[in-house]
Amino acid sequence: MSVHAADPSLYRDRDVVPVRRALISVSDKSGLLELAGALADAGVEIVSTGSTAQTIRDAGFAVTDVSSVTGFPESLDGRVKTLHPSVHAGLLADLRLESHEQQLAELGIEAFQLVVVNLYPFVETVASGADTATVVENVDIGGPAMVRASAKNHPNVAIVVSPSSYAEVVEAVRAGGTTLELRKRLAAQAFAHTAAYDTAVASYFASDVVGTVAAADGAGQEARADFPEHLSVDAGLATTLRYGENAHQRAALYRAEDGTGIAQATQLHGKEMSYNNYVDADAAVRAAYDFAEPAVAVIKHANPCGISTAPADAADPIAAAHAAAHACDPLSAFGGVIAANRPVTLGMAETVADIFTEVVVAPAFDPEALEVLSRKKNIRLVQLPADFALAPQEVKQVSGGFLVQDADRFDGFDQSTWTLVSGEPADEQTLADLAFAWKACRAVKSNAILLANAGASVGVGMGQVNRVDSCHLAVDRAGDRAAGSVAASDAFFPFADGLQVLLDAGVRAVAQPGGSVRDDEVIAAATAAGVTMYLTGERHFFH
Repeated sequence: MSVHAADPSLYRDRDVVPVRRALISVSDKSGLLELAGALADAGVEIVSTGSTAQTIRDAGFAVTDVSSVTGFPESLDGRVKTLHPSVHAGLLADLRLESHEQQLAELGIEAFQLVVVNLYPFVETVASGADTATVVENVDIGGPAMVRASAKNHPNVAIVVSPSSYAEVVEAVRAGGTTLELRKRLAAQAFAHTAAYDTAVASYFASDVVGTVAAADGAGQEARADFPEHLSVDAGLATTLRYGENAHQRAALYRAEDGTGIAQATQLHGKEMSYNNYVDADAAVRAAYDFAEPAVAVIKHANPCGISTAPADAADPIAAAHAAAHACDPLSAFGGVIAANRPVTLGMAETVADIFTEVVVAPAFDPEALEVLSRKKNIRLVQLPADFALAPQEVKQVSGGFLVQDADRFDGFDQSTWTLVSGEPADEQTLADLAFAWKACRAVKSNAILLANAGASVGVGMGQVNRVDSCHLAVDRAGDRAAGSVAASDAFFPFADGLQVLLDAGVRAVAQPGGSVRDDEVIAAATAAGVTMYLTGERHFFH
C-alpha cells in the first residue's frame, strides 16, 4: 500500500514519544555539551558527525559516529556524511504504521526520536566578505535534508534547530518523552529555519547572477537583470506588538537577518514601541539621514513637522538643529517622533525634555542626555545599530504582490546640473537654502511644498491632492516667515496658480523639476515677479 494513500485508521496514536536515540550535527555549538550531558544522563544514545562528535567525545560522553551507522566513511571533505538510507530511514519512518516498523526491523535500521541540527553559517560567511568558493562551501546540503525529514515526521521525531530550545527538550526527555504539541512547534520552527536559509542562499546567488549578467551583456541587460526572478524576504519574528495602526488590528515586528535599520535598533528606555512608532521612526530617520551635516527631523504621521541642519557656527550643532526643526511647527510637533543623525547631546535633551515626544531616535545618546531624558517615564529612546544604513531598495506590499524600487537618495547630488530659468543667479546662501529645501522636500508626502530659510524648514505643505493646496498650506504654516524664504516643489507646477501663492507670500527663490507642458507659463510668472527659479530635472514623489 502506498504511504501517501494509507488508511488513517492504520495510524496509531503517538502523543508522548520517549527519546532513546538522538542524532546531533551542529555548526553552532552553543550549549552542546550541556545538552549532550543531559541526554547521556537520561540514557539516550547519541549519534553524531565530524567536529560535533569529536567535541562530545572530548568532553567524555559516549558518542556513535554516523559512519558506523551508515557503514560508509565521511567523504568529499565532509560534503557527504548523513545522506544515506541508514540515516534517513531512521528519520522518516512513521512508527504509527506497523509496516514501517517492520521494514526498519528487516533493514536493520534504528529510528531516531530526537534530531538536533543547525546549519552551516552561510549568512555569517557572506557577511564576513568571504570569497565565492568559501561561501559556496557553506551551503549546507545534508543539514536541511535532515531538518526537513525530521520536521515532516514530527509525529515520531522532535527536530531542534536552535540552542534556545535545548532546555525545553531536555525537560521533556527527563519527563518521559516529547509531546506531540512540542514536536509540532519544533517542526514549525524547523521549516521556518530552512526556508530562511534557502532564502539567504537564493538571494546571494541571484545577486551574483545579476552582477555577472550585467557585466557580460551591457547596460540594456543590466536594466533587466537588476531585479531577481523571485523576490525572497528573510525576516524572523522579533516581537508581537500591542496592536497595529489601530487598536483592533493585530501587529508584529519581523527583523531581517541582514538588516541594519530601525528594526535592528535598541530601545534604551520607555514604553514598548508601537506599530505607529516604528513607522514614524523610520520616516524620521530617513529624513534626517538625507543630510551629511548634523540634522534633525521631527515627524508626525510619517510627515515632517520640521527638518533642519545645524548652523556652521553652532556650539552644539545637534541641539541647534533640533531647535530649528521644532520651531517650524511646534503645534504639530506635540506627540511627534524625533530623529537625529548625530548623538543626542545634553543641550538637545534638555530642550526635548520640555516637549511631549513619543520617540527619540539617534545613533547614540551622551550619558548626560540619556540621564535627563530617562526621567520622562514614557518617552521611547531608541539607539540605531552601529552599522546603520538606509536600504538601497524599498519594498511595498500591494494586494496580491509587492512593488520594489531603488530607494530615492541624494548620492552624487550635484546642484551645478540645475538650470536657471528665471531671475538672477542665486548667491551662495540662497543656493545652500535651495539645496536644503530640495533634499528636505523628498521626505514630505506628495504633493510636497517646503519653504526654508537658513538651513531649516519654515513651512511644509504635504499630502494634498493638488499642488495649489500644498502651496497654501506651506505658506499658512510659515506665516510671516514665508517672506524671504526659498521653496522646493517635489514635482512640477502644472499651472502658475500654485507658484503664484508662493510669489505672493514673498518667496525669494524656487527649485522645482520642470517638465510641465505649461513650464513657459510658470517661468513667466516667476520672471514677472523677479524671482530666481531653477529647474532640477528630477522629481521626488513620496507616496
